[in-house]
Amino acid sequence: MCGIVGAIAERNVVPVLMEGLRRLEYRGYDSAGIAVRNHDARLQRIRSVGKVTELQRLLDQGTVEGPLGIAHTRWATHGMPAERNAHPHMSGEQVAIVHNGIIENHAELRADLQAQGFEFSSDTDTEVIAHLLAGLLNQGQDICDATRNAIGRLVGAYALAVLDPADPDRIVVARAGSPLVIGVGVGENFIASDVFALLPVTQQFIFLEEGDLAEIRRDGVSIFAADGEPVEREVRTSQLSASNAEKGPYRHYMLKEIFEQPAVIAETLEGRIHKGKLLEQSFGHVASELFDRTRAVQIIACGTSYHAGMVARYWLEEIGIPCQIEVASEFRYRKTVVQPDTLFVTISQSGETADTLAALRAAKKAGYIGSLVVCNVPESSLVRESDVALMTRAGPEIGVASTKAFTTQLVALRLLTLALAKRNGLSAAQETAWVEELQSLPRQVEVVLKLSDAIAEMANSFSDMQNALFLGRGTFYPIALEGALKLKEISYIHAEAYPAGELKHGPLALVDERMPVICALPDDPLLEKVLSNLQEVRARGGELFLFSDKKVRIALDRYQNLTLDDICPGTAPIVYTIPLQLLSYHVAVLKGTDVDQPRNLAKSVTVE
Repeated sequence: MCGIVGAIAERNVVPVLMEGLRRLEYRGYDSAGIAVRNHDARLQRIRSVGKVTELQRLLDQGTVEGPLGIAHTRWATHGMPAERNAHPHMSGEQVAIVHNGIIENHAELRADLQAQGFEFSSDTDTEVIAHLLAGLLNQGQDICDATRNAIGRLVGAYALAVLDPADPDRIVVARAGSPLVIGVGVGENFIASDVFALLPVTQQFIFLEEGDLAEIRRDGVSIFAADGEPVEREVRTSQLSASNAEKGPYRHYMLKEIFEQPAVIAETLEGRIHKGKLLEQSFGHVASELFDRTRAVQIIACGTSYHAGMVARYWLEEIGIPCQIEVASEFRYRKTVVQPDTLFVTISQSGETADTLAALRAAKKAGYIGSLVVCNVPESSLVRESDVALMTRAGPEIGVASTKAFTTQLVALRLLTLALAKRNGLSAAQETAWVEELQSLPRQVEVVLKLSDAIAEMANSFSDMQNALFLGRGTFYPIALEGALKLKEISYIHAEAYPAGELKHGPLALVDERMPVICALPDDPLLEKVLSNLQEVRARGGELFLFSDKKVRIALDRYQNLTLDDICPGTAPIVYTIPLQLLSYHVAVLKGTDVDQPRNLAKSVTVE
């Protein structure tokens, strides 16, 4: 969601801050701002509503420069998008802060600060922190002690970066519930909410732990744990490069990421299967012991990751492993009953999803035998706090609408299912068959991607529609849900998905010639039942847009169909995801929407 960048150096840091903001645009935002301490010991602040390009335009009109600064992209939680609500926030000329997260007791703090004479200029929860800090600075505390004492009064989640114009030598940062990373340079140091923001200036990173507070200076970093004691945190070298986050020849990041799927699926499989066998040791030394004890699975996720978990539930229960799947924001707030020997599985692209992270922390006290995370970011909180991490290796995903992260999540979950199936009677021959299906995935996806132009033609037929209906059965019901989510995210067409058998229980009332119905038709045991459901659609005049296996024979009138090559049944949900992604993309392009940064949405949801 919101993005933080900060820098302290001998050089002018404004270009570093602005490039960092541009690299954080994928997270979703509605306003941006920057505050720099100049050589006259004054804070210069510029804020704007809209894109980072608008902030850059304002910067180009004047002279803002200095060796110490912070910057921010805001996604509105408290207060409408407006310049007064954009970060950084200040208290007079004393202090400037940027903040990710939500302060739950902001109203109480605001009332107390107003009683002390502080005047508020924004509607945000963040401004209370600036005034809290100013009050403590007025009492003679330095910026580090003031920050420590201020966060002691905060209830909620935060990643903070603080500047005091009277202190030219440091930025003070703190985190609880929202991620923050320190970039280590030579004679200069940086901070950000995401490593992607800092890749042009460093490959060395320190990932702050929950409750950490740190002083960032030009020549070093001091970190203090939640108890106030000094602590060392490992400096890690990122394997990412600045070019990983470039579009290359593609019109949009989303299209680039769709076409990267053969490569990233192969990468996710690399080192995990060999000669017809699953290399379980690649999951980590704790995994085998945990899998030996697993008799049931509880999956927790949000959004697209939740749909991946829904597919995994079908797979796991097919091999005799009871599985429950629940949205993290619901799970964490209800009383749950833990079945004996249950493995707790979380799924998250970013590894920082606030509700999923909170659910994991609660699960550690609830009696699960252990935790496993399926994630794309090795340094994330969910990875660090789980017993086993199954990395998806999708690389940076910049488009807000997830594509390659989803398919690699499914691949990782298929590997997990295979590991548990071996303990539930899967024969060596069956294991080999599963592995061969997985190894054929990259090639099958490459073949489907060749349909992109044909899918673009199909998109012409309903880009002016206001609604769409996706249908599926079995493992293809969650794939239908994912297809509907993609379409609504980036094209703003209202789209819903239903199990095909539920048509006559309500959704059929919506079907007419203005309601396109999209459905995947794999050659599986449920095919005839799905075709029967589609007959119901045609009888009401609904337009059908189908993607089918070449073995499927369709006895319907008035439909559009694209044929896929023979698809392996076990991995078919993964392959059939691709045409639905392309369909949503091409419809959005025709409608002229902002494909990579759809309105009101954020890539990494780090608040509830």
